[in-house]
Amino acid sequence: MFDTIKQVAEEVLICTKCQLSTQRTKAVPGEGNEKARIMLIGEGPGAQEDRQGRPFVGAAGDLLNRTLKEVGIAREEVFITNIVKCRPPENRPPKPDEINSCNSYVMRQIKLIVPDIVCLLGRVAFETIAGSGSITKARGIFFEKDGQLYLPTYHPAAILRNATLMVLFKQDLQALQKRIENIGQPSARTMTLDESF
Repeated sequence: MFDTIKQVAEEVLICTKCQLSTQRTKAVPGEGNEKARIMLIGEGPGAQEDRQGRPFVGAAGDLLNRTLKEVGIAREEVFITNIVKCRPPENRPPKPDEINSCNSYVMRQIKLIVPDIVCLLGRVAFETIAGSGSITKARGIFFEKDGQLYLPTYHPAAILRNATLMVLFKQDLQALQKRIENIGQPSARTMTLDESF
């Protein structure tokens, strides 16, 4: 059967695989350019996202949009989604079983979009993809897994709590933009997951 981004979204909207589905207002499949060279993956929807059914539309989304624009990346050009597609209560981190229930959706989205780079926003997105490691050590370092290139950085919500992280966050997005411009050219060393973060 031929899989599509639309089909993934339709499945997410009616998903009942975990307890998060029982408390949601709207599931948030993700949105953006289906041929995006850059894909951004966050942790999970917040209150605004749960109300609107769209990713990164609250305060963290405003910060992300501003920073993307500052480094020359248009939101319309990227695809944005989250590890879990329904809001965890009180914005708590998603539990392992919730992540496992949702994981097939995000992996299908990566496979269908085939981005040049996936930017992992925050600890949950990084640990889900990498398996383990520290976001503090890994941020700003490109790594490859199963032929896909990833760049971990801080989640915009972490920057709202700690403004000193903004400089590093912006540096990471600038590095992302520069790497996209130079895809196919000899570039900086890429880590592999068997190297320690």
